[in-house]
Amino acid sequence: MHRRHGLSVRRKLTLSYAGFLMVAGVLLLAAVWVFLLRSYPSGMLIRSVLLRGFGPAVGAILAFLLVFGLLGGWILAGRMLAPLAQITNATRMATNGSLSHRIRLPGHKDEFRDLADAFDTMIARLEAHVAEQQRFAANASHELRTPLSVSKSLLDVARADPNRATDPLIDRLHTVNTRAIDLTEALLLLSRAGQRSFTREHVDLSLMAEEATETLLPLAEKRGVILETDGEIAPTIGSPTLLLQLTTNLVQNAIVHNLPGRGTVWVHTDVCPKTAVLTVENTGEQLTPQLVATLTEPFQRGTERIHADQAGAGLGLAIVKTITDAHDGTLTLTPRSAGGLRITVELPAPAPHTDR
Repeated sequence: MHRRHGLSVRRKLTLSYAGFLMVAGVLLLAAVWVFLLRSYPSGMLIRSVLLRGFGPAVGAILAFLLVFGLLGGWILAGRMLAPLAQITNATRMATNGSLSHRIRLPGHKDEFRDLADAFDTMIARLEAHVAEQQRFAANASHELRTPLSVSKSLLDVARADPNRATDPLIDRLHTVNTRAIDLTEALLLLSRAGQRSFTREHVDLSLMAEEATETLLPLAEKRGVILETDGEIAPTIGSPTLLLQLTTNLVQNAIVHNLPGRGTVWVHTDVCPKTAVLTVENTGEQLTPQLVATLTEPFQRGTERIHADQAGAGLGLAIVKTITDAHDGTLTLTPRSAGGLRITVELPAPAPHTDR
């Protein structure tokens, strides 16, 4: 929800403290003035002297109370709201996908501690639920790999048997089984990437791009798609295996969802002050922003863009998004005005070395 900027809670509390202190000071000085008037009920000279001496003192006292109220209110409000800042930071981390962080607010029990404890409990349950789902996906993938592999071996033997009659059913079963194996491997990779349980190393995205394009060059030639790779060295920190999978998925997606026989794929790497950037762009059919917004969801495919020989499992860009999130990066999908798609991955660049 978009909201207009207003005064912060700290400023509001500061003004409230200062205002309350000023009102209390005015009431106190008024009471003193009434007391002095009652003490000297007569004598205009005495009242005139009191007024001349009391007026400047009142102004000085009120100025002091204003400064003291603003300064003291600012400090007190900051101390009071410090736990709320911790809770806000933890909430933002959880929103960005980091469910392992806990507030663990110290101190005696109060409203802020109750809120922090409730938040920690909620995040702990959410983390356990997510971990359970990831373990289920990983275990299911492992359980499916063995029977699918056995089926594939049996189908390979049947297809290679020289005495068998030509049977289109066997070929179809082999295709379906291969798709099932690809889907299982993709689910397993999706689960592993989501758990962020990988060793981070220095990785150059330009090398990942070169390796991916070399691997997929036969597929591009088969489809008549031109591959163009260029760019600068783009260092980042992460898993070489996962980042190579990310790059391969992007390039394969750009080749498959292209114009057969006359398509082009551009793979470009760049480096910015704080990020390493990988961009994969391809020609293709016109895509709407509404369709592009759904392409990173699991099992979502662009309508009329899938070809039978390389349909995939519908998890290519979902895996790319998961790997990008696991590396604290950002993924941007933009439809090209001339048709096709432009995908940009931005990953944090390694911190520069400083000589001591």
